[in-house]
Amino acid sequence: MDLALMDPYGTNPGPIDGSVLYDQEKHVSSAVWDGQERGALRCHEHTSKLDQWTLTEKQIELVDQAGFGYLRLIPAISLDNPLISALVERWRRETNTFHLNVGEMTVTLKDVALLLGLAIDGEPVIGITHTTCNSVCERYLGRAPESSYTSGGMVKLSWLKEFFSYCPEDAPLEVIECHTRAYLLYLVGSTIFSTTTGNKVPVMYLPLFENFDLCGKYAWGSAALAFLYRALGNASLRSQSTISGCLTLLQCWSYFHLNIGRPKLNTDSMHDRFPLVLSWKGKQSGPTTNRDVVFYRKALDSLKSCDVEWLPYRNMDSTVIPEDIKSNLILGRSKTMLICFDKAERHLPNRCLRQYGMFQSIPEDVQRWERKSRGVDGGVDLSGKMESEINEWLERRFHIVEGDDGADESDYMQWYLRITRKFVGRPISLSSEFQRTNAGLREIARMADTFSTNGLDEEQVDLINSIRTIAHECLRDQVGGPYIVSATPQIEVGKRIRGKERVRRKGTGKRLRKDDPAQYIAASEDDQSQYCGATVRVEQLPLHHLHREEDHSQLCPVDNEVTGLDMINGDGEGENMQLCNADIGFDHSELSHEAGEEGNAELIHAVVKVDDTQLFEATGNINDSQLCDVMNEVKESQFSDSAKVVDSQICDATNEVGDSELPHVTSESDRQTSKVEAEVVLESSLETPQDIAQQSKCSVVV
Repeated sequence: MDLALMDPYGTNPGPIDGSVLYDQEKHVSSAVWDGQERGALRCHEHTSKLDQWTLTEKQIELVDQAGFGYLRLIPAISLDNPLISALVERWRRETNTFHLNVGEMTVTLKDVALLLGLAIDGEPVIGITHTTCNSVCERYLGRAPESSYTSGGMVKLSWLKEFFSYCPEDAPLEVIECHTRAYLLYLVGSTIFSTTTGNKVPVMYLPLFENFDLCGKYAWGSAALAFLYRALGNASLRSQSTISGCLTLLQCWSYFHLNIGRPKLNTDSMHDRFPLVLSWKGKQSGPTTNRDVVFYRKALDSLKSCDVEWLPYRNMDSTVIPEDIKSNLILGRSKTMLICFDKAERHLPNRCLRQYGMFQSIPEDVQRWERKSRGVDGGVDLSGKMESEINEWLERRFHIVEGDDGADESDYMQWYLRITRKFVGRPISLSSEFQRTNAGLREIARMADTFSTNGLDEEQVDLINSIRTIAHECLRDQVGGPYIVSATPQIEVGKRIRGKERVRRKGTGKRLRKDDPAQYIAASEDDQSQYCGATVRVEQLPLHHLHREEDHSQLCPVDNEVTGLDMINGDGEGENMQLCNADIGFDHSELSHEAGEEGNAELIHAVVKVDDTQLFEATGNINDSQLCDVMNEVKESQFSDSAKVVDSQICDATNEVGDSELPHVTSESDRQTSKVEAEVVLESSLETPQDIAQQSKCSVVV
């Protein structure tokens, strides 16, 4: 009931209670909601060349001994960048979980053990940091890389492959061990510890490969998950555009748990092999065309319980799981700290108990922890700087979460919907939402203006007046309205505009003053565009010959009355007149000029292109003397330049304008005037003929 009262229309994306997702403003979902799309993330995983390494039997034995025998078997799997990007939009680093509309889910230690076959129990992966490569590579690989292959404490993967991808069968044991360490560094650097640097790997892992037996005692699976959590958290920030870590793990976890973007499972004999990532080996046979980030985002926003597989491994053949992996699966429910050198991340299975076949209860608050990069200085042993995190990991077996058989999941969901982000994408597009809101505001303003206050007490009258004031103030801050002004932004004459700049912006007028008579229509202050001397596109304004005695007062009629032509003056030479109000039409049929007068060319310029002319506010009909004032202020150079248009330019301009829009020329003076009009088309129109055709029904106020 409380939730319905706070969000009666169900359109608040959340969180309503910000105590859990306290970093919402930094999250990418806030940017997406504001219309700031970043597209698909660049996914950094470098597994494509792993099959170019040739290992001897002795090397394979050492790799198995070091604990990477199963990781070695995993082939390169094509990454679905849009799917990964949409999952990242749902990841929250405050809880290290995906916030889906069915509840929280996450990649757990159990998933790492079963999907990658890495050890999730053992010593924490931590050691000494390095800012240079030469001494470390010389000691553990037998040679140092050239400076072009290094960057601080990182070495290029290409250097490792170039010098260590092939080891002779009869090589001495020391050489075989060096080649195997190089392979292990390449393996972890291209899979579980891939970085956003492109193709480099830190050499700080090399000392852990010195003794292959001791190497096998590290919790490499826990370190891989810590690395992935940190990568997901970084990529979920609105300022990021890349992601690293073991993305094969993330994608295959999604395939097993979510029926979104899932290809068909391979049905050959490989699907019973371990690790379970091999189930998705090879070319995928599902439809993937036209599946962008928006497609997956909408799928996740509308996710249903039937699309979630909470227990994807329950029907698998348990005999394929190695005993050392199976015996430690209990740690998949350990609430502990995951460590990978300077990266420490919380593992919180109590927030996704349904992934263990338990009822989900309301979890306890997450203790905030500050993520720091502690590996800045070279030669620093991080064990002494991360004592509290290491102690928490050492107590991992004492913090196995248990479910509550009496838990009511409806209570959990009611709590969860208050603290989560329900939507990433808008259910209604920004443009549609704006139009609907603006229409509602106009209707409220109309009702308030016409509402009779007869018989109301003073308090009720004040309430109606407040509603009227608020509605009108909101409308003044809105962009656009029921009328649209087609205008050309100020651009230097002679410069070509780019294609994207040809897109016309609607309702980009200057904000109205409070005392302006026109109501409801005003442009946002954030989108103020100046207009080139009140430029009028002549190709849209058919000019009609009138006799000399015709009255010029009907230049710009609005329903035969000019009652508030909202134009403001430019304050200086560099500031052109700006358009104020779109609520005035322009009758094409009544724009006229005299035949046979050279001064009419100047009149065209005065109407079309005024540099520093101070435009008066029209409160009545425009008389002849006012037209003369305008004509006198036009620079003589404008007319003289216009008269020099060559015949070919006139021809081209005439084609753009169209025969129906340029009047028939009956005298030498008229031909001169037509030249001027043609030049105006050339210089002042910044739109294509297609744009002109689309706007042929639009009117412009000057």
